[in-house]
Amino acid sequence: MTRRDLLQRAALSAAASLLAPRPTHGAEPTRAALKPVNIEEATIADLAAALRAGRATAVSLAHAYLDRIARIDKSGPALNSIIELNPDALSIAQALDDERRTKGERGPLHGIPVLVKDNLDSLDRMTTTAGSLALKGSIPLQDSFVVQRLRDAGAVLLGKTNLSEWANFRGSRSTSGWSGRGGLTKNPYVLDRNPSGSSSGSAVAVSASLCAVAVGTETDGSIVSPSSVCGVVGIKPTVGLVSRAGIIPISRSQDTAGPIARTVADAAALLGAMAGADPRDAATQAAGDKAHADYTKFLDADGLRGARIGVPRRFFRLGGKADAVIEAALEILRAQGAVLVDPVDILSLTKIGDAEYQVMLYEFKAGLNEYLASLGLGAPVKTLAEVIEFNRRNGATELAHFGQETLIAAQAKGPLTDKPYLDALEKCRRLSRDEGIDAVMNQHKLDVLIAPTTGPAGKTDLLYGDRGIGGSSSPAAVSGYPSITVPAGNVLGLPMGLSFFGRAFSEPVLLRLAFAFEHAIAARRAPTFLPTIG
Repeated sequence: MTRRDLLQRAALSAAASLLAPRPTHGAEPTRAALKPVNIEEATIADLAAALRAGRATAVSLAHAYLDRIARIDKSGPALNSIIELNPDALSIAQALDDERRTKGERGPLHGIPVLVKDNLDSLDRMTTTAGSLALKGSIPLQDSFVVQRLRDAGAVLLGKTNLSEWANFRGSRSTSGWSGRGGLTKNPYVLDRNPSGSSSGSAVAVSASLCAVAVGTETDGSIVSPSSVCGVVGIKPTVGLVSRAGIIPISRSQDTAGPIARTVADAAALLGAMAGADPRDAATQAAGDKAHADYTKFLDADGLRGARIGVPRRFFRLGGKADAVIEAALEILRAQGAVLVDPVDILSLTKIGDAEYQVMLYEFKAGLNEYLASLGLGAPVKTLAEVIEFNRRNGATELAHFGQETLIAAQAKGPLTDKPYLDALEKCRRLSRDEGIDAVMNQHKLDVLIAPTTGPAGKTDLLYGDRGIGGSSSPAAVSGYPSITVPAGNVLGLPMGLSFFGRAFSEPVLLRLAFAFEHAIAARRAPTFLPTIG
């Protein structure tokens, strides 16, 4: 039996024990003595205050979230947002309690339970698979930079979240929230509705209060879209603000990890812990001193006053009640003193065509092969070609609902020195940046652009795949610029978000405006796990 087999067997056994009923005596005397803290909708500040006052410990919080996961994610509505629990979560929490008692607090995340998407490497008894059975049992040689930063900040890594397999970059009729390894994640508001992808598990877990905050990743829409339909806040940072080292990739020009939270303040706190330069990611080195250790200092409830906000109407054609939700949000912005420049347009975006997709195909092949090589000799599969062959051999499970046309198209691409790739990359950057977001913001002297993130969640359909009604993630995604989605209202109980996006490294501005909007509209509502709305 290999080291990998031993670690996997130990992890499965320990994870099962985490979900089993636990006595409140013997090994847990302090937990029984503490009055339970209500973790539903609790913010980082709420939990930190309980920890500082001695009303909770990291161990008692971890137990509380694990109990809720057992009741809601693994049974009851059975959201299926968590693909794997960390068998060491309670021991990590105990060590952090001991450290708090003897040395003091590391910072605002000390003892706070966090989940991360199952495409972020963690060197522990959990595996990293991007939801694919081809990587079942895969254990990396080191933590991803983000996971290491969370550990350093004192967060308790509770486990990993399910996702759209390969971050929704596998087949043309994919169903968001489904992976071969993890199965299907449900939307917590209406269970037969889709949670969107690919950071579906992270958004669902945060929305259902299965953790304090979570980490997602985005190439184009994979943080902001699930955050929008699950009624939470999601930040897609500027590419280069957060390291991608140790994250299973799609596109080196667009990929980034980012925070998902129930409030803008919590998302800002998590972003500060995640951001920073990393020798393993050249983009973070090029970003220089753009990262901030504390993004909460930019939050201002009066931050909308005098802000110039561009309204690109091409993203506002959702229809019916969805349009009414967004128009009401615009009135809130005006009432808070914002100046709406309405309409503006980013005409260059219509010229990008399929260049973004072509860039992704080239970069996915190069990036995935590089990632698989980093796993060393114990990697279950070692190339994209081997992933494709694994899926063919295991089609009854992996290809049961949709195919792998995207993987095959990527495998057919050449190296990143090919002229078609370089031309497509130049086209994407020029049209989305210099002639796109930067041009329209300069022309109208804007602080930010806004648009509905996407429409309300559609029904999950494993036969025909996703059926969306539009979204606004592409301008920020293709340019590599930042975007934040904030709950803006709902249609028949299904949440919708409003996105704020702008120039490179303008996170402080976006957070100020998003925070003020959040406080003015107060649209977040906890999910009620309805089976259907007809």
